[in-house]
Amino acid sequence: MNLSLIALSFVLVLIPSIIAYKLNIGIEKEILKNSIRALLQLTALGFVLGFLFKITNPLYYIPVVLFMLLYSAYIAKKRTEYSYKAAFLSLTLATTIILTILISLKIISLKPNEFIPIAGMIIGNALNTYTLTIERLKREIELQRELIEAFIAIGARYSDALKIMQRQAIKAALIPVNNMLQTIGVVAIPGITTGMLLAGASPLKAVTYQIVIIYMLVSINLFSSLFGSFFYIREKGAY
Repeated sequence: MNLSLIALSFVLVLIPSIIAYKLNIGIEKEILKNSIRALLQLTALGFVLGFLFKITNPLYYIPVVLFMLLYSAYIAKKRTEYSYKAAFLSLTLATTIILTILISLKIISLKPNEFIPIAGMIIGNALNTYTLTIERLKREIELQRELIEAFIAIGARYSDALKIMQRQAIKAALIPVNNMLQTIGVVAIPGITTGMLLAGASPLKAVTYQIVIIYMLVSINLFSSLFGSFFYIREKGAY
């Protein structure tokens, strides 16, 4: 690790922290704490991946991915204040579908340096979209109570009203990935491309990998949003 480079880059955390303190925004402690936490977590990740990349038996990847899913479900429950079981099922189903497709099409292999990072990327994005979906769905149901009551008053089913909220929640949760698709390569050079270019890969090779990752993110965002909203509405008795 280049400790001097990390220390110098910490200036990029100190500047917004100082500004937040001066403006009395009240998030400077959170920024500093989470930045240090990220440093520790990524350092630990470096050591763990160094060990995992030496494993050749894919069966040993299962506990790793399972831990990722369990922890992500825990974070999802904290953020949404909703069912841990629903979060775990949603993330697991979405992740399993995408990984199965990627491996079946031989886009990725079962080599640890491919499988584990991709699995982590999938679960992380699934978590973000899941939480966005549940939060939006809860808010839509709360704000649209009159619309739901109107549906029921004219003889429509409760499920019909909630399915409208579900579509709105999924659409809202997919806004970030849609924005990314519209701006990538024009406004922003994404992480995978940047990393590969810094590592010395050819631009076209870097772009090829990035396209695969982007298309993967489209699917994982949709599936995690769909499963999350399905389980939430199912609990409400709409399905």
